Formats: sequence, C-alpha cells, structure tokens
Amino acid sequence: MERDWGMIKDPIFGYVRVSAIEREALDTLPLQRLRRVKQLVFADYVYPGANHTRFEHSLGVMHLAGLLGKSLPIGMGDADVQKIRLAGLFHDLGHGPFSHTFEQLLMRKLNKTHEDLTPWIIKGTELGDILSKNGMEAAGIAELAVGRAQNERQFMNQIISSAVDADKMDFLVRDTHHTGAEYGKVDIYRLIYTMDVADEALAVDSSSLATLEAFLIARLESFRAIYYHKTARAGQLMLVKAMEAADEELGITAFKTPEEYLEMDDYSLWSRLKGCRASTGIMRDLERRRLLKCAYEREVQAEDKSVTSLFSIDSVRRQVEEEIASTAGIPPSSVYIDTPSLPSIPYFQKLSVDPMEIPVIDREGGSPRVFKATKLSRTIEVLKGFVNIVRVYTNANDRERVRGACERVLGKLPESVRVSY
Repeated sequence: MERDWGMIKDPIFGYVRVSAIEREALDTLPLQRLRRVKQLVFADYVYPGANHTRFEHSLGVMHLAGLLGKSLPIGMGDADVQKIRLAGLFHDLGHGPFSHTFEQLLMRKLNKTHEDLTPWIIKGTELGDILSKNGMEAAGIAELAVGRAQNERQFMNQIISSAVDADKMDFLVRDTHHTGAEYGKVDIYRLIYTMDVADEALAVDSSSLATLEAFLIARLESFRAIYYHKTARAGQLMLVKAMEAADEELGITAFKTPEEYLEMDDYSLWSRLKGCRASTGIMRDLERRRLLKCAYEREVQAEDKSVTSLFSIDSVRRQVEEEIASTAGIPPSSVYIDTPSLPSIPYFQKLSVDPMEIPVIDREGGSPRVFKATKLSRTIEVLKGFVNIVRVYTNANDRERVRGACERVLGKLPESVRVSY
C-alpha cells in the first residue's frame, strides 16, 4: 500500500485514510469538480438535507473498495488494493452536471453514458500523468474504474461494478444519512468482511444471507422513496426539458475535449440555463419550486422491463403523449410520460447462472458450493425482477383533465403491455 498522506473525516465512515497518490489525485480539477455536482438532483426538494455531492461519495467508494479488497480471502497485494481504491475514487468522474439527469441528455444526443466518459477523462487529463509518474498504467485504471478492465481478475471489476459493490454500499448508507429516509441502514460491514471469490467472481457468504436480503430490500425501498420520488422526478423532467431546449444555443453537448466537459458543473450550467431565452422560464419555475404534477401512476413488478421499455422509445412515448394531450384538450408540450425502471436485483457481470442472480457461497460441510441467491432465500426470489413505473406529469392546472385522459388512453393498451395496479 502507498504510504499514508493523512486522513479525511467522513460523516459516514469516520476517518478515511488517504495515500500520497490519492491525495495528489484529489487535488486536481477532475476530482475537485465533483464538489460541484450533487449526488441526488432535486431530492432536496423533498429531503432538505440531501445536498451531498459526488465528491464525498467517491471518497466513500474508495474507502469501501479498499476494505473489500483487503478482506477477501485470496490475499490481494498492496498494489492491487491501491489500484482498486483509485478505481473507486475515479468511478464517477464522467458524471456531468446534475448527475444522472444530465445523462438523459448525453444518451439522447451522443448515445453515451458517464461510464463512457470516465476513462476518457482519466486518460486525457492530469490524472493520467499522475498515474504514470507513480508507475501505474492509466488505461488500466481507467477501465477498472467502470468495471471493464480486461487485464484484471474479474472480481476486481466487480468490487466497483456488480450486484453488491462498493458503489451501491456507499450510496445506500450515504443517501439514507443525508435524506433521513432510514431505508439504507444496512450492515454493509457484514457483507464486506464475509464476501468471497468463487470461480473468479464475487460471492456472498451464506452466513450473511439475511444481510443480503436487507441490502436488496433497502435498495428497492430507496428506489421508491428517494431516487424516483415523484417530486424529485418532476424537477428532473423539467431540467431535462430546459437542457434540451437550450442545447443548440449553449452547445451543452458540443464538447470535444475533457477540459471542455469539465468546465460544466451544477453551478455553471444552472447559470447558463437561466441566461438562455429557451430555458429561462423553466429555470425560474425550478427556482420557485413550481413543479410539474403527477396526474397518473401505475406500478408493476415483472421479470423483465418490457412494460416500460415500450415507452422508452421516443417515437412511441411522443405518440402516447400526443394522444393523452388531445384527449385532455391541451398542447402536447404539457404532457410528460416518465418511466423510471430499476432492477430490484441488479445485473451481475460474470456468472454461469442467470444474470439476475447473486451467487452465494456455502463452505459448511466440506468443499464450498455456490448457489443462486433465490434458491436459498424466498425473500430474494420474491424481490427478483424490475420495479416498473409509468407516470404521467402535467401542469397543476391541467392535472384532473390529464388524469381522466390517461385512464381512457392507457386503459386501451393491449393486454401484453398493460401496466396494472
């Protein structure tokens, strides 16, 4: 392990040790910019304490990734632990202003996600020079930061990106702390100190099955209460509309270099959107918390997301929005269909079993055996699948008319795509 530079006090984990190379990386624009990118966009409209940033989350992921790497019973060396800590520290560098909200614009305009931009930033900025100077390969760390390193053992990638990874462990407990929503109070240390490796993949020890159940339930409930709270989503929808309206004038997605991309953060883009004629009206409403209202909502749990993927196609969503608006007698621009979806058990990367499964290793009674989590836990079997939500938003004055129109229009969908209560 690199020599310690010192410690940083974290509200969740206490004192987090920082090595010399980590400290050098922290004092760069790519990392310091994350102080100006909120972790939860508009969650503070519901939970006033939810003002934490991607910067502190990245420190937490670095800390937990190192703990997990050191605790695995395979004897990871200090050099590998340092690599996995740096990967955790860098894993969110590609996030644009307003985090996942900006990602919707990236996908629509450039067909990219923050995970596509993270390696680009690591290799194309001063971070690459810092890594090289310290005898580390920038390209390898860049790919490990998004869980795609080809030259590392698979469990190394999964510490950063998998069903039960350092990223999810940190944001569950951190977002719970700052929102006060309580759902993520899970004993993540029990998971960390009992995790194992089976066939090069991370596995949860059977002795921690109850903790795994609690972890998955916490993620599902946090999804409902925090990440896709209808008020927070209303603000996010409006912000996406503002960015789309202003993109041509402001060139938000016209960046060509990492330096141009890193110029954007929550503060700078908010100011530019306020000053743009195409988006200033929406920004004024956001500043006064004059939000869209949810007029219609249906939820279903299914083993795939075919229910909501129908509406993820822009042309289909626009057609349904137009039909709802026509039925309600209002302009199509006043109707917004929102279909957030999250697998309650997220995809695991490399297993010979169903990708919706989490491996559980049982070492009792002789040689270790690996099972699907759903075979050992009825609770996890019930949780398995996606939470699919269809919501329709509109202006406050049109809410009742849109509700009635939605019941008529969406009620006519074929049985195969109908979302039931």
